[in-house]
Amino acid sequence: MDLLQSSYTDDEEIADAVSPPSENPPPSNAADADASNSSPDSSPVRISLPSKSSAPTVDDTMLALTVTGAKAQTKPLDPTQHVVSFNPTYEQLWAPIYGPAHPYAKDGIAQGLRNHKLGFVEDAAIEPFVFDEQYNTFYKYGYAADPSGNNFVGDLDRLEESGALSVYNIPQHEQKKRKIEKKKEKLEKLGEVDGEEEAGGGVDFSEVDNPASEAWIRKNSKSPWAGKREGVGGELTEEQKKYAEEYAKKKGGEGENEGGNANAGMVDKSTFHGKEEKDYQGRSWVAPPKDAKASNDHCYIPKRLVHTWSGHTKGVSAIRFFPKYGHLILSAGMDTKVKIWDVFNSGKCMRTYMGHSKAVRDIWFSNDGSKFLTASYDKNIKYWDTETGQVISTFSTGKVPYVVRLNPDEDKQNVLLAGMSDKKIVQWDMNTGQITQEYDQHLGAVNTITFVDNNRRFVTSSDDKSLRVWEFGIPVVIKYISEPHMHSMPSISLHPNSNWLAAQSLDNQILIYSTRERFQLNKKKRFAGHIVAGYACQVNFSPDGRFVLSGDGEGRCWFWDWKSCKVFRTLKCHEGVCIGCEWHPLEQSKVATCGWDGLIKYWD
Repeated sequence: MDLLQSSYTDDEEIADAVSPPSENPPPSNAADADASNSSPDSSPVRISLPSKSSAPTVDDTMLALTVTGAKAQTKPLDPTQHVVSFNPTYEQLWAPIYGPAHPYAKDGIAQGLRNHKLGFVEDAAIEPFVFDEQYNTFYKYGYAADPSGNNFVGDLDRLEESGALSVYNIPQHEQKKRKIEKKKEKLEKLGEVDGEEEAGGGVDFSEVDNPASEAWIRKNSKSPWAGKREGVGGELTEEQKKYAEEYAKKKGGEGENEGGNANAGMVDKSTFHGKEEKDYQGRSWVAPPKDAKASNDHCYIPKRLVHTWSGHTKGVSAIRFFPKYGHLILSAGMDTKVKIWDVFNSGKCMRTYMGHSKAVRDIWFSNDGSKFLTASYDKNIKYWDTETGQVISTFSTGKVPYVVRLNPDEDKQNVLLAGMSDKKIVQWDMNTGQITQEYDQHLGAVNTITFVDNNRRFVTSSDDKSLRVWEFGIPVVIKYISEPHMHSMPSISLHPNSNWLAAQSLDNQILIYSTRERFQLNKKKRFAGHIVAGYACQVNFSPDGRFVLSGDGEGRCWFWDWKSCKVFRTLKCHEGVCIGCEWHPLEQSKVATCGWDGLIKYWD
């Protein structure tokens, strides 16, 4: 079109130059002009206007060159144009942009071509693994595969020697050879290779991995710990010997001895706090009063505080009345001490027993009260003489005892049962100091031991949230009680009529189980209202069996009626946890409580 337009313009100029001037001069006035316009011989006035076309602009350079037969030239595409009227070649598509910068990019790259903040980056048709393989191969061997073809670049002579080996394609014999070389280097550094071995004769380095070979022994004899072992086995200095002797004296004999006794490293001693150990008639301070007997069998709920015993520096974990008479009360403290208090007369502390190095968890009297057991977190069980305060014997298995009991039968007062933290119930014969039986069926620490059925059987509870019934002396479970709704039961008490067990459940309720053959849950009796979750609060009965009592985690003591299961009364007893409560065996309306505030309170 440009050529046609230019040729048309040239013809017009030639015609204008050739055409002669007009014979009729232009009119001098408007009337003459009108007369001349109206003349049929006169030609109209030519008005020149710019030519316009509604067709889009088309780059016909390539078309014109093709038509003329000229050789096509490479011309870059304009990045601003949206329509291309011909098929551009690959070189034209990817040719760099020349001329003025793109209006929307500073570096002249079209927005559609930009895929990086610095411009355009071509995609590489190679996997990362293949690239790493060729990269490392090139820097190790000096050659690599050309990704654009099937040839190689780099040191072609070494390529032929190695057989086109790559760093990730090493044959087995080459790998084994390298391992042997590395092991040889290690042995050379350790100085274990003599001149012959360095020359390669006499030693097969493949045997370094064989523990039966001498090479393996020589290699491992110089381990990083060899020097430390030799240093420990050397002679001790005078200061070290002195410290070792003191430590041996302190810890000596802590394990179990031949007689079954264990020494916790602490001297067993006792202090008497009364005026005299015997009265004018020669009776011991432990002897019960002769006139001590129950006035009647009917019990009443206490209302007021009558006495407080305060002698423990830390919390009190358990209390026990003297059997049958209750004129003395024994307390186990978290301050490692056990104290016995007068109940009837002075109300003072009579004796303190010191022999444990950690808090005392449980205590238990013998049937006549002349002796008692203590279980402590120092992993020891001690058998004390109540009157003199001497330790008769000590027992330990290396585990923490959680509960200790004596067989209630009069002819079996030498049999000790202890529930341990290692899921076992251990039975000792205290006369010989030997373990005679182990009951090992629980899946958690044993919390309680309760004798039932005329002491022929006993019930145990554990942290595994189950109850198990055993025949005494036979380590086989005869009844296993475990339900999905059950919780751990850290305290169990036997009803005075021996037909029921009250179990303190950690879901804030007291459950009742029968002690008959079936040992089933009594769903009609359930005592609730107190908060004991997380605490092993003791549960107990009144001597006549009419009331159930229990401490709770908020320092209160709760009383329920046995028949109606309704709350009868609550007493605010302690600051903190009321962990223990016990009804006096003879005084029908007297109750003792203990708590983690270190106090023992007596209620009437």
